[in-house]
Amino acid sequence: MNFQSRIIRLPFAYDTDRGDETVELVPDLPTELKELIHGTSGSSPYLKLLIEKENDWLPEAFDDPETALKTLFSDLGEMAPDRLAVELRRGKRRVALLTALADLAGVWALEQVTGALTDYADLASDLALKAAIANEIKRKKLPGQTEDDVATAGGMVTLAMGKMGAHELNYSSDIDLICLFDETRFDPDDFHDARSSFVRATRKMSAMLSDLTGDGYVFRTDLRLRPDPAVTPVCLAMEAAERYYESLGRTWERAAYIKARPSAGDLDAGAKFLKTLTPFVWRKHLDFAAIQDAHDMRLRIREHKGLGGDITLPGHNMKLGRGGIREIEFFTQTRQLIAGGRDPYLRDNRTVPALGRLAEKGWVPSETAEILSHHYRAHRVVEHRIQMVNDAQTHDLPKSDENMQRLACLSGRDLDEMTRDIHDRLTEVHELTEGFFAPDAGDTVTTHEFDSDVIDRWQTYPALRSERAVESFARLKPEILNRLAETAHPNQALLALDGFLAGLPAGVQLFALLEANQQLIDLLVDIVGTAPALARHLSRNSGVFDAVIGGSFFKAWPSEQGLREELADVLISAGDDYEGKLDAARRWAKEWHFRVGVHHLRGVISADEAGVHYADLASACLAALWPVVVAKFAEKHGEMPGRGAVVLGMGSLGARRLNADSDLDLIVIYDADGVDFSEGRRPLASRAYYARLTQAMVTAVSAQMAQGRLYEIDMRLRPSGTQGPVATSVASFKNYQENEAWTWEHLALTRARPVAGDGALMSEIVAFRRSVLALPRDDAKIRTDVADMRDKIASAKAPSGIWEAKIGKGRMQDIELLSQTAALLAGSPRRTVPQALRSGVAIGWLDAAESTALKDDYALFWQVQVAAKLLSEQDLSPEVIGEGGAAFLLRETGMGTMSELETALGQAAARAGQHIDMALGRALTKE
Repeated sequence: MNFQSRIIRLPFAYDTDRGDETVELVPDLPTELKELIHGTSGSSPYLKLLIEKENDWLPEAFDDPETALKTLFSDLGEMAPDRLAVELRRGKRRVALLTALADLAGVWALEQVTGALTDYADLASDLALKAAIANEIKRKKLPGQTEDDVATAGGMVTLAMGKMGAHELNYSSDIDLICLFDETRFDPDDFHDARSSFVRATRKMSAMLSDLTGDGYVFRTDLRLRPDPAVTPVCLAMEAAERYYESLGRTWERAAYIKARPSAGDLDAGAKFLKTLTPFVWRKHLDFAAIQDAHDMRLRIREHKGLGGDITLPGHNMKLGRGGIREIEFFTQTRQLIAGGRDPYLRDNRTVPALGRLAEKGWVPSETAEILSHHYRAHRVVEHRIQMVNDAQTHDLPKSDENMQRLACLSGRDLDEMTRDIHDRLTEVHELTEGFFAPDAGDTVTTHEFDSDVIDRWQTYPALRSERAVESFARLKPEILNRLAETAHPNQALLALDGFLAGLPAGVQLFALLEANQQLIDLLVDIVGTAPALARHLSRNSGVFDAVIGGSFFKAWPSEQGLREELADVLISAGDDYEGKLDAARRWAKEWHFRVGVHHLRGVISADEAGVHYADLASACLAALWPVVVAKFAEKHGEMPGRGAVVLGMGSLGARRLNADSDLDLIVIYDADGVDFSEGRRPLASRAYYARLTQAMVTAVSAQMAQGRLYEIDMRLRPSGTQGPVATSVASFKNYQENEAWTWEHLALTRARPVAGDGALMSEIVAFRRSVLALPRDDAKIRTDVADMRDKIASAKAPSGIWEAKIGKGRMQDIELLSQTAALLAGSPRRTVPQALRSGVAIGWLDAAESTALKDDYALFWQVQVAAKLLSEQDLSPEVIGEGGAAFLLRETGMGTMSELETALGQAAARAGQHIDMALGRALTKE
């Protein structure tokens, strides 16, 4: 870039007679540049001073500023220690002068200006730190360290915080540093000597940078962002800092670490430390409680600084005042804290790019992000101009007309135009951000008389034991009561909410989430007033609400494959910890499980779609966890001997028709392929290997952990039932199915579906299943066996009542048994009830009317069954499920009243039972 060709003359010169103040410039500078510098130096005594001191360097700098900076940085890197303090100050003068003139002339964008200033701060702090460490090592004060360790500062690192961390230093910024050392590099006996040495080095580094000498200073250095600065040394061990943040860290410190980055010394150790702080900074769940913390912080700053008044420009603080830079930063960082734990893409330490990412993911409206980004950059430019006047660390607009004119001159703008523009920007920023932190309260008056005894007992519940939770809920309660009053049966809804609150172990995060997203109150009222089972789950797992506002809650179902891929990514991001992966899978699955339930509850999907979605979710969990379990097992016992294994889904999982409370019927089939033992630290015989691997998989899915369990597992459908091995070889499985299996086991095979494991072996099992089902059948024996099975089922367990959808003659299980019989007689590989019934029609065993009637009756029972798992797992009586539950059930089944539904269920069971009796007594006509 030709710097000189892009110099522009400022349209306004500061109106004063500079006389003797005019700087004699080197003669070969262009006239436009001279005029710019003259005008600038007249407006800025500090720039005038810099020009006087660095006049001889200007031609070189303006010829190619980027190269000049690189040369400057390179020369400083080779500077002798005894000259370093002086040369760092000279370097700062040159960087400040070059960036100021490039900024004023419009040659460099804001990011290039702040980037150059930050790069120099990184270099200066790194050189000063390593010089101090080198001196400690030379004096043998740093135990065990040699000259070779100077390159990594003996294990010490500075973390750049604030604007330096974000590469956004302003023209007269101080630099905020946290100084840490890696205690693992030292023997425990040397810890105190090492810490003392690092403390001395930190003080020397700080003095080299910030002491004011005849040559000026480099950067004012602030070390007070470290943990508990009043009582801790200026350099801490990383382990001590980590313990502080884990136990005592506050929200403002979490926000500060959004911008943190290693800037000097041992950068690798610094990066490792920041990684350990990830759980502290970025919470697993959406953290809406951070909004109130940030709002309180803003109010404290305003009160402390006396900045709470209206926007009047004279003396207005562009950083901390209303509508200022800090408002935009708080707005951005708070949104990052809310969502960044779930979405690492949002973890950007730069303000404007972070706003763009938040808008991209739907956390900030795009128009708002664009406005705030534009105003943020404009505010920073004004801030730079203010600080250029006298190199003062101030953010206040001038109070006098003369100095405002000076600022207008440095900005190259008309004074009136500039002041109008600044006022408008401040006002718009304040309006956009204040509504986020302190939204206006709506109408909270309700005319319904609620039971005060119920409301009064809320204060005794665990969720309201903290002062902060009480304050948050007090703001929320009027709106909740308003929504309850609008329901068809407010008193029932109140009792349902009471049950939800009673089971809620903690309330701060949930109440903050509801405050920030009041559309969720409607959903909460809907859930607690309609689906107590779902509400109980929600009370213990309120974090699943995160999914509702995560941006994709109401998008189309992603398919089983899409779920598998998403969970695989989640497990990778969980790191190498095995239990961490299992808990991550549970957390992820609960969110999706909750989504299916809410979609069904709200009529977004039908009962049939819900069954498929629940099954897709279970299949995805098994498919994604299987390789994780296999890899963990192989660490001790070696890789799977032979070709590996597959997990076969049976029953409802195989048929892709689960409900909200289904367990999973599984069979594990392996092929050792002639290999007798595994090869690992503790080898196992192949049969024992796969048996124990199966047990490990069952534990991974069904064990109670911090996030609960995924599913209950039932393996009784394996060959020989509970008497057989938990894992079956493919040869044994084939032999058993071809020569020993009972009729009920062939019936079960009609719904079998591989869900995880080796692809080639899965294909082989699928082909084998088809071949077994296609074998000729003795229809009389099958019908007799099925009739016997029906009798045994009936004698073992009677239906619980008219609302029983699954057990009993003519109900779901009975119709499923007939459909499997039809599939077996027809040799059909189809797994679902409607498909299997149609296969019975195809072979002439059932007629079309019977098939249609059975399919319709089954659909009614399924609708009731799936709804029952959301409403009341035991009893669907109207007095149990309430008006909200009854309305949901009637909407699902298309009935007008609960009495009508009760009658329809009785008629369906009688009708289906009769059809099944007739079919089992009917011989299959042979062609």
